[in-house]
Amino acid sequence: MRSTLTPAAERATTDAGHFGSVGDAAGATAALVLGLLHETECRAAEILAAAGVTEELMRARWPALTESALGASFGNAPVEGLRRVVRAVEEMLDDFPPPLSLGTEHLLLGVLANGDAVADWLAGYGLRVEPLVEEIRQREGRVLVNDEPIEVEGETGCTSPPVAAVEILPAAATEEGVLLRILDASANRAREGLRVVEDYVRFALDDAALARECKRLRHELAVALAYLPAALLAATRDTVGDVGTTISTASEMRRSNLAHVALASLKRAQEALRSLEEYGKLVSGELAAGCERLRYASYTLEKRIALVEDSRARLATARLYVLIDGGPSIADFERLTRELIDAGVDVLQLRDKGLADRELLARGRLLRRVTAGTQTLFVMNDRADLARLAEADGVHVGQEELSVREVRRLVGAGSLVGVSTHSIEQAREAVFAGANYIGVGPTFASGTKSFSRFTGVELLRQVAAEIRVPAFAIGGVSLENLDEVLAAGLERVAVSGAIVRSSDPGASAREFRRRLT
Repeated sequence: MRSTLTPAAERATTDAGHFGSVGDAAGATAALVLGLLHETECRAAEILAAAGVTEELMRARWPALTESALGASFGNAPVEGLRRVVRAVEEMLDDFPPPLSLGTEHLLLGVLANGDAVADWLAGYGLRVEPLVEEIRQREGRVLVNDEPIEVEGETGCTSPPVAAVEILPAAATEEGVLLRILDASANRAREGLRVVEDYVRFALDDAALARECKRLRHELAVALAYLPAALLAATRDTVGDVGTTISTASEMRRSNLAHVALASLKRAQEALRSLEEYGKLVSGELAAGCERLRYASYTLEKRIALVEDSRARLATARLYVLIDGGPSIADFERLTRELIDAGVDVLQLRDKGLADRELLARGRLLRRVTAGTQTLFVMNDRADLARLAEADGVHVGQEELSVREVRRLVGAGSLVGVSTHSIEQAREAVFAGANYIGVGPTFASGTKSFSRFTGVELLRQVAAEIRVPAFAIGGVSLENLDEVLAAGLERVAVSGAIVRSSDPGASAREFRRRLT
């Protein structure tokens, strides 16, 4: 099997499944024709109508195709009938690149080429194989010259994922219909669950990076599912007769918020992927392996979404982030920190490359005491070990320091981890690594730290347009250039010299806070 079905063809085969009690092979093919007629606006229905074939004539010729058959269980005959139809199409179009995308006209072609009683009956209405083959080849740009296929100029070929031949292993052959129904239901749950999650990160979180990751996972799922026989999956679907469609619990009908909806859908997708992985082993090792990789990737996606939500909650009101050193003395350090806390600074980062470890730890422990019970967070620069000993709220690292993963191993999952970023690529990488927030810059020349180049406000614009974890503009930010930062779309700043080196740090901090509110 190297074919997939268009949505219209899939609907037609689903309708055909409603007449599964007709039993014999010809009856199964007749049910498929009736399904094509039900899809009134499809190409096959147009061809049949032009020839004078109607539902009434079909039911008169095959009396078992009555409304009373609707909802009947799907037996083996319809599956085998569809298999023969698809095989006939594949043989006639064997020069087409796989996978074939079978529309309703392809299914009608397979019926005509099948050579059974239905094909003979349709031939009586003037329906023949050759004109339909020519129509399909002309439309697809693969005409025959001297019995050799050529591609019409401009044909781009197939861009669908590669499809392997499917062979259901002997141990499962007697339960083929059941297996296909399980795989079909699981595939639908996985696709639907990932789409719900993508809608959440796209519209609720407004996070382009996470939306791209969701889209990538959906594409990878499509690649994995290409190993399944799509035509047979649709044929074995029995929504009316599925007992699971009538079973529900009160809790699954209630969701507390948008995040709850997304999480429930992601969990459902993960469960479906596990089912695909296990039952897929009876069909294709590649399918099983692909679903396993996707399942683990979905766990990572779940963690990233949770981190974004947690970061937004904990830093929701944080606008002013101030970097301080250890000061000339511990008394001066305490006086400055209390002044900044009273001024409404949201985050204080302790950064001092000159202090010995013991002195730096002492400053950290003091900062922990004075921030306790306030709205001000305490972050330690670089030193995850000292952050843990000082019980800091978080750690900030640069591009050359420990990775986010390594920092979390030291400080635990509950700590904030921030990362300095100097390009949009680094900002994306920080988000995917699990950073709770990022520093973006250096934006302007700074009096406290020298840089070889400055990223300017353009990087701020790029980050504001794409990144949804809290982002702080850093590097030379002052009251004089604050409006440029705000105009670029960022509403959070990390400041050092403009506040701590001013004549009145508390007053400067309050002015920043006022303009950032």
